[in-house]
Amino acid sequence: MIYSLAQVLVAVSVLFVWVFRQANITKEFQSFGLGDLTRSMVGAFKIALATLLLVGLWFPVLIFASSVLMGLMMVAAQFFHARAGSPWVRRLPSLVLLGLCVLLACR
Repeated sequence: MIYSLAQVLVAVSVLFVWVFRQANITKEFQSFGLGDLTRSMVGAFKIALATLLLVGLWFPVLIFASSVLMGLMMVAAQFFHARAGSPWVRRLPSLVLLGLCVLLACR
């Protein structure tokens, strides 16, 4: 049950941010010095991984790879936040999602 909740939480959080908070994402990527193409590719990849995590509720074989790859995306987010000098409050969401991805990958 806890693993299913973690899957849904990671997937819905990522989908919400990348679909409904696009303006914030655009500002963040600009502050990181990353271009529109990179932002679009990262967004497409994260949305695909979030979708795989949700599908993993019915096909558990998808959980490991999608959670590891999503976790790597969260590690990259931590790197770019640190490089940009973002305060911890801006780093916290990706850090929490990273922890949930580790939980899912280690199940």
